[in-house]
Amino acid sequence: MTDNKYLESVKKQFLYYKTIGEKAMEQVEPEQLFVSVNEDTNSIAVIVKHLSGNMLSRWTDFLTSDGEKEWRNRDSEFEEDVTSKEELLRIWNQGWDCLFEALNSLSSEDLETIIYIRNEGHTVIEAINRQLAHYPYHIGQIVFYAKMLKSTEWTSLSIPRNKSNTYNADKFSKEKTIKNFTDDELHKLK
Repeated sequence: MTDNKYLESVKKQFLYYKTIGEKAMEQVEPEQLFVSVNEDTNSIAVIVKHLSGNMLSRWTDFLTSDGEKEWRNRDSEFEEDVTSKEELLRIWNQGWDCLFEALNSLSSEDLETIIYIRNEGHTVIEAINRQLAHYPYHIGQIVFYAKMLKSTEWTSLSIPRNKSNTYNADKFSKEKTIKNFTDDELHKLK
């Protein structure tokens, strides 16, 4: 895979997971975004705060400063202090905007550059891959929590239950193509 294709691929994957998180949050009542079932679990709102805090720390001055910023207060990301869905979505978008701005500024020449996270060196590729594993982990938590809290029928964000054969039949009925898996998935989610 060429370096530019790698960057395009990760941008599409980040956008896919951002969209999955948004579609999950849209399916619950606004007050359900702030529900925590016990003191050892985080509400969707807290997960969003943590994701955004991580994104702002990791992607601000991505190539030139440590990814764990001195101004980041990670522990405060786990406090229940957001009070509205509008504020929560502002925080969510602030993190994602920072991520995409940083990714859009990268060129293939940057991919082997060493950057640091807590004084540990990573190539840019390794740092991107680290976050591409971290964010979907938490978005999976958001989806799972939203499905648990939803009081009405859940609209599937992937292949609906008992529809795998139909999904596969549709895929195999088409010519082979080379494209990112998110191309069709993002279209379906819109």
